[in-house]
Amino acid sequence: MTTWLNDVFAAPKPIIAMLHLSALPGDPGYDTEAGISAIVDRAKGELAALQAGGVDGVMISNEFSLPYLTQTEPITAISMARIIAELLPDIAIPYGVNVLWDGRASIDLAVATGAQWVREIFTGVYASDFGLWNTNIGEVARHRHRIGADDVKLLFNIVPESAQYLADRSLQSIAETTVFAARPDALCVSGLTAGAPTDTQSLKIVKNAAGNVPVFVNTGVKAHNVAEQLAIADGAVVGTYFKEDGVFENRASLARVQELIGAVRDFRATL
Repeated sequence: MTTWLNDVFAAPKPIIAMLHLSALPGDPGYDTEAGISAIVDRAKGELAALQAGGVDGVMISNEFSLPYLTQTEPITAISMARIIAELLPDIAIPYGVNVLWDGRASIDLAVATGAQWVREIFTGVYASDFGLWNTNIGEVARHRHRIGADDVKLLFNIVPESAQYLADRSLQSIAETTVFAARPDALCVSGLTAGAPTDTQSLKIVKNAAGNVPVFVNTGVKAHNVAEQLAIADGAVVGTYFKEDGVFENRASLARVQELIGAVRDFRATL
């Protein structure tokens, strides 16, 4: 199946690495003494490890802005834009952005930084750890068009982390109506939290319902299961596995990146 992935990425079944930024100004965990320069320094080091390890793309997110907001404060995207501007000279692969959990802010940041895609929760109503979570894809789609971001691809996470869909609907029906009505550029299927395994059966259901829309496995990809996951999905988003010892809070490890990418290359050789 030929999709926009073929135009953006150099290899089939692309692996998008997460570049998790440290807590930002305004976040409870922000280190005011170290400042933004420390965030930039860590991000540059992790970016170097991810690229040297052979990932196909990178997605920059405010993963340590815990607890998340469903409508972020302006300082978040502003700080991310400043940090990404300092990273741009070093970015040698396709890149996207994600302002958790704010789809509109993610698109704004993509326009400001030249990112090619965003990932977010764009559809549905959820009971989440962050409160009642409502979305409005109609408003977001119009905002995207209004600011000239039609070329920014939207990756819809339809199995969001830390949340439960309120309507009593099957995953298949959610995927089918999302594709029909919301016009996503890709669908992402996740586990319970970052690093948690994505259910293989759920991945199959979404893939079968997605038609020509690419499907990414969004959490829990590891060197030992990546071939199984990519046999179903069109690509993978990987964050936690690339960290030292596979621990979410740690920095990216070149050795772990190389290990997983080696397994991916072995799988691609069978295609």
